[in-house]
Amino acid sequence: MKILLLEDDLILNEIIEEHLVLQDNDVISTFSGYEAQNYLYSETFDLLLLDVNVPDINGFDLLKELRTQNIKTPAIFITSLNMADDMQKGFESGCDDYIKKPFDLKELDLRINNIKRFFNISPKNITIIDEKISLDNENLMIINENKKIQITKKESEVLLYLIKNSSKIVSIDELTLNLWAYEDSPTASTIRTYIKNLRKFVGEDKISNIRGVGYRFNKK
Repeated sequence: MKILLLEDDLILNEIIEEHLVLQDNDVISTFSGYEAQNYLYSETFDLLLLDVNVPDINGFDLLKELRTQNIKTPAIFITSLNMADDMQKGFESGCDDYIKKPFDLKELDLRINNIKRFFNISPKNITIIDEKISLDNENLMIINENKKIQITKKESEVLLYLIKNSSKIVSIDELTLNLWAYEDSPTASTIRTYIKNLRKFVGEDKISNIRGVGYRFNKK
């Protein structure tokens, strides 16, 4: 998992980071709201661990801003604010769980594992599509039950982009702008061919063709 950690207590930040790295996670440690904000708008994460009382932007306001920008990365607040009103404010900000300080690292593991199950967060380079189908981004293959289907790098990138943007319809222009350099831009026909192949590999019901608008990935 790729995790962003926002915690301004230097010792606690180090303890949590070391613990998560030992479990083979990639961790970006930050100590202020602005620092975390810069990473959150430039990189993609699987999980956010956010303290609340941090410099610049507090954790509640930071997450609330992310949710208004349609960034739905799962988030856990780690905070000493433990009154019921504080918890309510945290969940209203868009968090998925809430840990009260002080806490045991085992409790953190339990809560992270629960988030992983709920959001189908898988090991590095593996993207779960449903209970039978997954995408292996590193080896460029779709695993459909026990069948392994080799795909091209661009097919993998297109599928992954659709999955990550499943909350909206993605146009051909958007795919082109985000996945190709200007000088290498494909024709609309080429992208339609990629989509046609992917629908054959994962099932036509997984990728809807919204005529004249674009494509939408269907999680269910």
